Amino acid sequence: MFCKKIFTLSIFIVAASLLSGCNRMDASSTAKAAKTCLGEDAKFSMEFFKTNNRGEKFAKGINHVIIFNPRSAALDFKVNVGLSHQIYSKDARGKIRREYIPKQFNELISDGNSTLNGKRAIAAINADYIGTDNQPQGLNISRGVEYAGDFKNKRSSFGISGGKPQERKATIQAGRRDSNILNYNLVGGNGRFYRQGRFKDICQDLGEFACKQATNRSMAAITNKGYVILLVNDVKANSPIEVSANNQQLTPDKFDDVLEGIARNNCLGKIQEGILFDGGMSPGLYYNNKIYVENFGPIGSVFLIYKK
Repeated sequence: MFCKKIFTLSIFIVAASLLSGCNRMDASSTAKAAKTCLGEDAKFSMEFFKTNNRGEKFAKGINHVIIFNPRSAALDFKVNVGLSHQIYSKDARGKIRREYIPKQFNELISDGNSTLNGKRAIAAINADYIGTDNQPQGLNISRGVEYAGDFKNKRSSFGISGGKPQERKATIQAGRRDSNILNYNLVGGNGRFYRQGRFKDICQDLGEFACKQATNRSMAAITNKGYVILLVNDVKANSPIEVSANNQQLTPDKFDDVLEGIARNNCLGKIQEGILFDGGMSPGLYYNNKIYVENFGPIGSVFLIYKK
């Protein structure tokens, strides 16, 4: 009887040990399977993907999205505008030349003025409106040099500050910023739909045509953690699109749904500021040697991202 008890106890101990081992193995497997959310990854710099209008990643999504960390030392930035000469060049009297010509998105991301330190951009989005005089309408500043138009103090602009990478800051506001380091790379836009964390349906501000008919959208948003979301919504994109209730052109009342979904699903924080760029015939988005969205109207400026 005593031996039988010892044998039974031994089986129990072995079983318990095996079960404990399985539990440890399962926990370990779960930990390995768990993926670090982008916004919680200290090494995260930039990523491209597509989403539906809930901000969920979807291979046939209508929203083409770039998210990036302005503080990443792996990235750098520049603004390009349509010029007939080399950007930053000066005339005989030492004044910055600003001889504008109309250029489309594909030209502004590939001409001689689009490179930085000899490198081509890895990502780009269309930005400012263009006037009948071919001049950008809003506030555009490229590496500290201003190429601005008549609405530079009235319309909001999006930008990334200068300075050390870890100190860079994304901003959206009207006119020049109080701190000059913030006025380093800025692109004009129009239609501000987030201010200090509060969302506004700007359909009435845009008017009937821009709100409900010219619905190709291009926009930027900033979160309270300092991350940036660039988004172009375009049903005519040159890639497969599956149109459905949650995967169609955006109306202004749905801007918050998609942006907050992207921010939440990627641990980027809460949306604080949001701005529309030139829409209709202008939206363009480029990433890693491929133009994902391109329309064929001239535009005022592009915002360019480079990998060091």
